[in-house]
Amino acid sequence: MKSAPKDPTADPDVPKGMSIDLLKDLHLLTRDGQLNADARRKLKQVRHLVGLLKPALDDAMARSEQPLVVDCGAGKSYLGALLYELVLKPAGKGTLLAIEARPELSQQAAARAARFGQDRFTVATGEIAATNLPARPQLVTALHACDTATDDALALAIRASADHVAVVPCCQAEVARQLEKAHVDDVADANLFAHPLHRREFGSHLTNVVRALTLAAHGYQVTVTELVGWEHSAKNELILGKRVNKFDAKAREKLDAVLARYKVQPALVRLLA
Repeated sequence: MKSAPKDPTADPDVPKGMSIDLLKDLHLLTRDGQLNADARRKLKQVRHLVGLLKPALDDAMARSEQPLVVDCGAGKSYLGALLYELVLKPAGKGTLLAIEARPELSQQAAARAARFGQDRFTVATGEIAATNLPARPQLVTALHACDTATDDALALAIRASADHVAVVPCCQAEVARQLEKAHVDDVADANLFAHPLHRREFGSHLTNVVRALTLAAHGYQVTVTELVGWEHSAKNELILGKRVNKFDAKAREKLDAVLARYKVQPALVRLLA
């Protein structure tokens, strides 16, 4: 005898208050309202990120009558849809702007927002760097924006003086390519990335170190932590920034020292030059 399907609202990975129909529309639940393994992994990451963003979101709601949240490289807008449903909708204020370069995905996100009455969910189609923001953002996010798209999101946040920024970087190949051609003086340093596999991993780590230092240099208090357990995602580093000053000279010195030592110029550094 076939057992009755479980109630999805009782599942701990389904956020309380979340529309089941919206989760189905996002393909985070099956047609009969159940979670498969891949959907559970995605939903766990996004749900946990929303929880980690709660202090920033609470601050944004308290500071501004009409807070602006910008989600860069939005893709299928999993994060944007959940942020709207769980935070902006209950608050009754604020706008979420999703930026996505692929027209088919941005159109899907806009159509979904209309279907579910998310009238303060707007979508911009195009490159992050070319997007004109309607106002100064309180929070800029990027979840798994590939390679230098994360840098575009960080540059947008810094230039716009966003109060908060949160990024979960994805694949990062640019610095690894620069390390391959770099002439590093110190033999010990050079051997940290002599092999292609080590170069890729070290390049990814170095990229995120530069990102954190760049945020700090521009006055952000930075926290670096893991998003979820490594069993759920190999791309798991979360960089959080809260703007507390306009500039930090000591952080700038540290950033310059790292760039000089490893002879690299990552995208974020070039974008803000």
